[in-house]
Parts: sequence; C-alpha cells; structure tokens
Amino acid sequence: MKASEGMNYAPQGRPQPVVKENEFVFSAVRLDHGHIFGMCRGLTEAGGVIKYVYDKDPKKVEMFLKMFPGTKVARSEDEAIEDKETHLIAGAAVTSERCALGLKAMAAGKDYFTDKAPLTTLEQLAAARDMVKKTGKKYMVYYSERLHVEGAIMAGYMVDAGEIGKVISVSGFGPHRIGAPETRPDWFWVKEKYGGILCDIGSHQIEQYLYYAGEDDATVTLSRIGNYAHPEHPELDDFGDCSITGKNGTSNYFRVDWFTPDGLRTWGDGRTLILGTEGYIEMRKYINVASEKTGGNHVYLVNGKGEQYFDATNTVGYPFFGQLILDCLNRTENAMTQEHAFKAAELCVKAQMQAVELTGRK
Repeated sequence: MKASEGMNYAPQGRPQPVVKENEFVFSAVRLDHGHIFGMCRGLTEAGGVIKYVYDKDPKKVEMFLKMFPGTKVARSEDEAIEDKETHLIAGAAVTSERCALGLKAMAAGKDYFTDKAPLTTLEQLAAARDMVKKTGKKYMVYYSERLHVEGAIMAGYMVDAGEIGKVISVSGFGPHRIGAPETRPDWFWVKEKYGGILCDIGSHQIEQYLYYAGEDDATVTLSRIGNYAHPEHPELDDFGDCSITGKNGTSNYFRVDWFTPDGLRTWGDGRTLILGTEGYIEMRKYINVASEKTGGNHVYLVNGKGEQYFDATNTVGYPFFGQLILDCLNRTENAMTQEHAFKAAELCVKAQMQAVELTGRK
C-alpha cells in the first residue's frame, strides 16, 4: 500500500503469534473500506487464520486474495458468518451499516471486529450494547491511529510508567488526504452513510484521549464542522474540531480535516500531544515534516530528566491484536474493554450531533 493512501493504511509488523496454527479462525466480510487489510494483517501476524472472505464486489475480493492468498471465497455473507469454525467476523462495511453487521455476527455466536467508526447513531449504540449483554460477545473496534502505530503504543507505555506524571490534557490533530475524488466510493460523500467527520475520523481522536487520560466518561463541550472547499459534495465535512471535558477533570481538543497538501509525502501529518503534571509527550505519527528521514513513529519526551527523542519503528510492535485473540478465546478484556470501545463511539456521535456549522450549510 502506498504511504499516500490513508484509506488503505495497513502497516506491516513482525509476526508474533499468540496461538497455535488454526487455534483462532476468523473470516472477513464487507470490504467497503481499505482498513480491512490492516485489521486482517494485524490478526494474522498474531497467529489468526483467515478462513473465508466475502464481498458482493468481486474486485474487492480479488484485491483481498492478493494480500491473503489461500483464503476461501464464501458463496455468501451468511456462509462466512454462520461457519462453525469461525471465532470472529472482521468487517469494514459502510459506516452506517457496521452496527447491523455486528448484530448479525453476534447473534450467530461470533465476536465482531469492525473498522472505526463502529456506528453512526445513538440508536445503533443502544442496540449494540443490548446485543453484547444478550450474547456475551465482543463488539471490538479498529481504532488504528492508536492501535496500529508503534509511536502511539510507546507513548502509552511512557504514560503508564509515570514519565510525565498525571495526564491533564490531550491534544490531537488528524489531517487526511482526500485524494482524487473518483477513488472514493459513493457513500464517502453521503453524511447519513459515513456519519460526519467528527463521527468518522474524529473517533480516533476521542478514543486516544480516553485512553491516555484514563477517562471512562466525558462530555462534549464544543464541536464544529464545515465544508470550506468541496461545494460539489455539500454533505462532506472537510473540517471539524471538538473540545471535551473528562469526568476526572482532564481536557481534550482535537482537529480533523481533509486538507493534506499534495506535497506531503504521506496521507496525513497526524500528531498527538499529551500534557502531564511532570512533563509532556509529542507524537509525530506518520512523518517528521521536512526531514530526510522517511517514515513515522517519532516520539518526543520532555520531563524532569531532560529532552529525549525515540524512533519507535520496529520496537514495541502491535500488541492489541494478540491480546484481542486471547480475549476472544479466554473471555477476558486486556486488549480493550467493551465499555471503552462504546464510550468512544458514543462521544463521537454526540460530537457530530452537537456540532455548530461554520460554513453556512443548513
């Protein structure tokens, strides 16, 4: 995958199997977003085995098989979901359809792993919560900007180790490149389907804030959206920002947009700053602008010991995927708690619902 294509972001790590071969089997359906490749790559590197793939578009299936040769092509979505050997269904459906797919998978006795945002309405969230309670199955979410970025994982270890004291504020910046409009699917431009920018790519930012700040609840205090440069697609939010206050008194501000310039070598200059009582951390996730060094995972730590720089590439790996596999097998919650996944989803939907329109759209 090209570094310039954020929609197909699928970082490659070192294989770190946590199970024996065929001990954890999963299937992939609904390949509407390219994040399915990162989701499946992470699971296979942790020892998972893909049994089935299904999508109504043969071209998407063909592309999937190039990355994961040997996968069986299911005759229908139901064949994959109802397969008795399959433990988990991984899906990257159209955003507004992700919840319905999850309900179907869980009703069939499968754990569910979906691309972010995991849903688009509070009604869907209530249905997902009810199904989790009814079945005991997992509704896990691929919040890739933390889970599949080694710099973000290293920063989490630093926070846990007390390197910056108590976290009091998190700021995030998530610009994305929109690319050639014709490369985007039709649903990308329809707000009811993609959920709005704060629900969509804002979900990454909210999840990170809850994680780094150690918050289990929060309130959206201000959110704003606009369409500054894409009048031909009036339902697209090309800009959004948001402020959140945590239950424990921490704060969050983030900005997301579709304005990555063509001259940037990657799809977005994603950054996160974590302020603590005894220092701060800055992550430059995908690029260090105007530096000859390629790649991302730049982590800066400043505290009472001094100033330090870390290149996190090929250091900490991507532990979430192995933890998720073991959670599914052992019914534990080490990769991510269900409530954390749902709280991030709840806040991103509320941020979108409350957003003030900046550019005069009705």
